[in-house]
Amino acid sequence: MTTQKDRGFVVPMSETTSVEDIVGYARDAEELGYTEVSMGETTGWNVVPVLASVARATDEIGITQHVLSPYSRSPALITQTAVTLADISDGRYRLGIGASSPELAERWHGREFESPLGHVKETVEIVTALQTGDRVEYDGEFFEVGGMKLTCPVPDETVEIDVAALGPKTTEMAGALADGWNPQLLPKQGLRERMDALERGLDESGRSHDDVTVAPVVRCCVAPETEQARQQARMMLAFMIARYGPFYRQAVAEFGWEDAVEAIQEGWDEGGVAEAAQEVPDGLVDDVAAVGTPEKARAALESFEAIEGVDYVRVAFAGMLSDEQKKSTMEELAP
Repeated sequence: MTTQKDRGFVVPMSETTSVEDIVGYARDAEELGYTEVSMGETTGWNVVPVLASVARATDEIGITQHVLSPYSRSPALITQTAVTLADISDGRYRLGIGASSPELAERWHGREFESPLGHVKETVEIVTALQTGDRVEYDGEFFEVGGMKLTCPVPDETVEIDVAALGPKTTEMAGALADGWNPQLLPKQGLRERMDALERGLDESGRSHDDVTVAPVVRCCVAPETEQARQQARMMLAFMIARYGPFYRQAVAEFGWEDAVEAIQEGWDEGGVAEAAQEVPDGLVDDVAAVGTPEKARAALESFEAIEGVDYVRVAFAGMLSDEQKKSTMEELAP
C-alpha cells in the first residue's frame, strides 16, 4: 500500500523524440523524489522496451504504464511482459491493464472493440493465474489457455495489476480482482462516487481497501500566471473530451458537466480545438485538473489527494506545455 505522501509522474510520451528523452524524464522524476514513473502507449513508441530502458537507467523509482490492452496483446503475452519487466527492474514494476479506446483497437490494431469489460476481466484473471507458475486451463468467453504455463521463473512477489477504468462496472471489477485502480479525467465527485463501486468489488472478493491502491492521473500545469495555466488545461480538455474516445466524454458529462461537454463537442465540430477550448468553463478545469501558480496548483493537487480512498496521484502535464512550464510543473509538484 502506497502512502498518501507519494506521487507519481507521467511521461508525455507523444511529445518525446527519442527513447533517451523518456529515460531523461524518468531520471529527473527520480531525482525530484517522485516515487513512480508511468507512461502511456498509443501509436508511437512500443512501451515495453521503453520500460526496460527506464528500469536499467534508474535505481529506486517504481515503473508502470497506464494500459496494456487485450486488443493489442494477448493475456499470455501480457503475463510474459510483466514477469520480464519485474525481473529487469528488480521488482519495481506494476502492470497496468485496460481496454484502451475503440479508435486504437479498431483503426490501429484492427480489432473489433466489443465487450471491453469482459476482455479486461478475463485478462486480469489469466495474468493472475499464470503468475503462479502452474499449468493453467482457462476457458473464457474471449480467451483460452490450454494447459500451458510460464517456463521462466515467476517473480518472488507477484506483479501487482492495476486496472484503468472510469465506468462503475469496470471499477467494481477492479475492486474484485485487481491490486489497483487508475482513473483519469474523472471529476472529483466522480472519484468519490466510483469509490462505492470499488467497495462493492472489494466486498465481493472479501478484501478491504488496504488491498487495493487508488492512483488517479491528474493533469497539471504550473505557470507564473493562473490564466496561462488554465488556457493550457482548456486546450487539453477540449481535445480529450471531443476526440479521445467516448469514455472521457461520458464520465465528465455524468458528473455535472453534460452541457459543457455538449458545447465542447459542438465547438470542436465547428472550429477545432481553439473553438472547443473556449467552451471549457473554469469550474470544469478546477474539477479535473491542478493548474495555476505554484501555490494554487499545489493546493489543487492536494484536494485530489484529500479525497477519501485516494492513495496517491500521478502528475501529468495538462497539454503541450512549454519547456519552462514542464520544468516548473515537475519541480513545484514534486513530493
